[in-house]
Amino acid sequence: MVQKKLRIITDFDGPIMDVSERYYQVYQVCLEQVRRPGQTVKRLSKAEFWQLKRSQVPERQIGQMSGLDELQAQDFARMRRNTVHTPPYLSYDTPIPGAVETLERIQQAGIDLAVMTMRRTSELDEAFQRCNLGRFFGGDRRYCLSNDYVKTTDVQDKPLLMQRALSELPPAENWMVGDTEADIAAAKAHGIPVVSVLSGIRDRTQLSKHQPDWIVNNFAEALDVIVQHAGWESTVRKDIAWQNAGSSDPSYFSAGNC
Repeated sequence: MVQKKLRIITDFDGPIMDVSERYYQVYQVCLEQVRRPGQTVKRLSKAEFWQLKRSQVPERQIGQMSGLDELQAQDFARMRRNTVHTPPYLSYDTPIPGAVETLERIQQAGIDLAVMTMRRTSELDEAFQRCNLGRFFGGDRRYCLSNDYVKTTDVQDKPLLMQRALSELPPAENWMVGDTEADIAAAKAHGIPVVSVLSGIRDRTQLSKHQPDWIVNNFAEALDVIVQHAGWESTVRKDIAWQNAGSSDPSYFSAGNC
């Protein structure tokens, strides 16, 4: 009996890329720009800020917790939305520890791999080029938003991306890996099992509300769940030679960038 082709459709930010430093840098810049001269503000630590983000505390509330008044907090939230995805800050994103090794495991095992992200084309290309991650995703395995796409909400836009992907990709046993409710919605809308990871912008409490099939710590654990339940354990072996040798070739990354 021929084994059905296995495909993993993964989100980019969260399973693969750590965006916490970018978000924190933008938080600090916006806080500084909104505060009045001489006004005392309370700059949250990165750990405090990121936990609030993962708990889905609204931006305005984060602003107020940082010492801004209500009107300032509204300006802060608007400025953050307009700034966080701009080119000067994208360079703060770095691969999550272990993500590249997991991509290599997937590639070596011959599992089909596609990326599905709410990044725009230019934003995805920037990370692919800077961190040499494009080698894992063929040109026909990249699903993102066009540079001029008018966004609605992630939970509306991502299922549309999934619909497009499933109409274009060859048949396979599809699995979704992601870190937000949008990933869960996209998978559930099309009857695809979904593994949520805790390495991104949602904590366990927020993810549990949307009932993914599994919640795990990171991409590596997501892969383990998938190969176990898809019957690929004999193909994807944790003790393969390259993994025993350690981390991936450091020449893949640019010093100071990734």
